[in-house]
Amino acid sequence: MANVSSSNGLEKRPKLRFPGFDGEWKPIHLSDVGEASSGFGFPDAYQGENTLEIPFFKVSDMNLPQNVRVMQQANNYVSQATVKELRARPFFEDAIVFAKVGAAISHERKRIAPSPFLIDNNMMAFTPKQKEDLEFIYHLFQRIKLSKYSQIGALPSYNASDILDIRTFYPTSKSERNKIVTILNLVSNRIEKQSEMITNLKKYKRGLLRAVFLEKSEHYLLSDAAILRVGEVCDVLSGKRIPKGETFCPYPTEYRYITVSDMGEKFVCSDALQYITAHTEKQISRYKVKSGDIIISVAGTLGKLNIITSDLEGVNLTENCDRFTNYRGISPEYLYYVLSSDLIQSQIEASKTKNGQPKLALERIRNFTIPVPEQAAQAQLVNVMISIDQHIASQITILDKYCKLRVGLLQQLFI
Repeated sequence: MANVSSSNGLEKRPKLRFPGFDGEWKPIHLSDVGEASSGFGFPDAYQGENTLEIPFFKVSDMNLPQNVRVMQQANNYVSQATVKELRARPFFEDAIVFAKVGAAISHERKRIAPSPFLIDNNMMAFTPKQKEDLEFIYHLFQRIKLSKYSQIGALPSYNASDILDIRTFYPTSKSERNKIVTILNLVSNRIEKQSEMITNLKKYKRGLLRAVFLEKSEHYLLSDAAILRVGEVCDVLSGKRIPKGETFCPYPTEYRYITVSDMGEKFVCSDALQYITAHTEKQISRYKVKSGDIIISVAGTLGKLNIITSDLEGVNLTENCDRFTNYRGISPEYLYYVLSSDLIQSQIEASKTKNGQPKLALERIRNFTIPVPEQAAQAQLVNVMISIDQHIASQITILDKYCKLRVGLLQQLFI
């Protein structure tokens, strides 16, 4: 492939071309290459034990990793009793499917299998006129910005005519389309395999922690450890919300604020923190993290854990997180791993409030009981877990590179 001089649209040529292809791409509307259809709503009567083998997909069935393009099965099937009514409904076999309302429109565009299938009224399907162009048009859709279309309330939405009216450029050569599909599929498949490997590594880590910390496990290694309450080995302190009437500062200041959305895999994503003013900071100055503290999310998403690094010393903490600090006879890394294990995560799941937003009470956290072995045993476990975490982090870095490669290819292989 070679880079070519292009204004990325004005010359009707992509920036990156395969050898032997130099012709202009033709301008089209999506209506020239396919048809768009919306799904429809199913009342409960459409489902039941006596079902047809026809899958019915909802938007919630699209909650798969972003790079996974094929859904293997639906969670819902069509009721046998409604077969006559369904004959008039739109069925799909090979189509690109995406949510039609909300933020998902810029991310979730997937090919569905098996076929035929039905979709609900919050989804749309685009069916290419030429089935052999399905994969090419799938990749083309990754470059089409849908969110600029019609608005319903606060959520972007669109209908079939919006989709069909979209203008884009299309290569006239079938061979060029096939080559583009080949290289993008190779990268996409590598991303999927890399994602699968990371998922399996995380499962291995979780299984190892379960074997170490759950007494019923045949690999339980802490039979000689003292069983103590979390409040006995460290202080558990709350964060603080920004005072009523105050907002985040639109420009950088010396005061930063950690929210749950800033929490990463193991450490806080410090480059995305928002700023607060000196006036705001003065009112919540007592609620700051220290290097080595562990923070835990306690509202909405419960039990997510991060270790505070030295560069975040003195940063203010949201009320939706508590922090573990001032350790006594326990290393922060060991505490992080025991809190991450099913021993504690299962207790967190059981302690969710029944009504409204899930919350985790401060006193509940202080009363969690954990095994606390001698310092040497703590260090031994920590060393093993850190090596696993480092391997996972290295694989995530590789995944990120592949994802960036795919984004770069999409930007240059299409106009």
